[in-house]
Amino acid sequence: MLNHDLLIINATLLANPADGRLQEAAFLAIADGAVAGIGAMADLPAQPAAKRTIDAAGNLLLPGLINCHCHGAMTLFRGLADDLPLMTWLNEHIFPAEARLVDAEMVYWCSKLAAAEMIMGGTTTVADAYFHEDAAARAFCEAGMRTVAAQGIIDFPAPGVPDPKHNIAAAADFLGAWQGKNSLLTPALFCHSPYTCSPETLQRAKGLAREAGCLFFIHLAETRGEVARIKEQHGCTPVALLQRLGLLDEKTVCVHSVWLEKEDIGLLRESRAKVVTCPESNMKLGSGIAPLAELIEAGVPVGLGTDGCVSNNDLDLFQEMGCCARLHKVAALEPTRMPAAELLGMATGGGAGVLGMAGQTGRLAIGMRADCIIIDRKQPHLTPFHNPETLVYTGKGSDVATVLIDGRVVMENRRLLSFDLEETLGEVRRLARRVRAMGMKG
Repeated sequence: MLNHDLLIINATLLANPADGRLQEAAFLAIADGAVAGIGAMADLPAQPAAKRTIDAAGNLLLPGLINCHCHGAMTLFRGLADDLPLMTWLNEHIFPAEARLVDAEMVYWCSKLAAAEMIMGGTTTVADAYFHEDAAARAFCEAGMRTVAAQGIIDFPAPGVPDPKHNIAAAADFLGAWQGKNSLLTPALFCHSPYTCSPETLQRAKGLAREAGCLFFIHLAETRGEVARIKEQHGCTPVALLQRLGLLDEKTVCVHSVWLEKEDIGLLRESRAKVVTCPESNMKLGSGIAPLAELIEAGVPVGLGTDGCVSNNDLDLFQEMGCCARLHKVAALEPTRMPAAELLGMATGGGAGVLGMAGQTGRLAIGMRADCIIIDRKQPHLTPFHNPETLVYTGKGSDVATVLIDGRVVMENRRLLSFDLEETLGEVRRLARRVRAMGMKG
């Protein structure tokens, strides 16, 4: 056996959550940030050469989870405006709060808090989208997370871009600053929605994304009101509008996609566009239930996202999986709808596919990047552990004991190692005092 940087031994291995196969008494060898060896302990030499060994006896080893849509910096607004309709929530609470409070410092510290919450909950990859995304990118890089960081674009004065005439130029500057800068970070673009971005802005942004070869994210068909508004203005559904404007392709990621017509699903399939569902956010805002089973049956790639803390209110993908499975069962009055195995695949390899990372992360195999988590199964709610589906219905982010990203241990035995959590908590508490001083109490 070659020399390795790290060796995990005696684990119960779930190498590919999509197939659900557990392997008892397994090992994982890591070198240069990638999986260099994997298999049964019986096949491991008696004295393998490794700089460090982690004994995962009794615990579960699997790929890290992938959060396909998040606004990390919005951790500052957690609980600020609960129990409101989307448009009231946005226009009367969130947009005003952002205008008064969002600056680079706030985005940096609150994104770092989001990184801590996600890492400690077993998420190793996140697709983040916000304003001042340069500050968010720095925060996620320092935290050691694999990140798709998307600069926000909107046709209104926005944090960091007070004149919307410069929104595309600012996005281009962001892409230029971050492309190829950090191996863990992939820059991208995020147009807020077809009701906050004009057709011209959408086309210019997508043109820039195509030129850069990056992903293009957009909130789409989130509410029934949005669909009615787009139909009134443009005579078609939001999905059909994007198709008419030439925006749908394999690098377009449509977030939410709750109110889809049959023809919309066909357009998504034909264009090879991707979808991200955020069930807890959609539930909390009363937006509706995405036609997830229909999308999957049609062959549309789907990933799972938490959305931001202000509409969720946490970033725990284990809870998101369980919620998603149960929600679709009760909506269809069908207990076989959205099986747990489907959700496990969606939160790992499926998410990697949506983010264009299928060859990098989402499963554990030789040559893949070593993004993995160790779950402590010695918990009352995980006992007995008959099958991996247990994670969907009873698992919690707090069950994650150790996290590796790109072969680096960023959390061990529930202790965050990649940055100073106490410093981050203190800075966010300081920023929260500004929120309260401005009378923003939700």
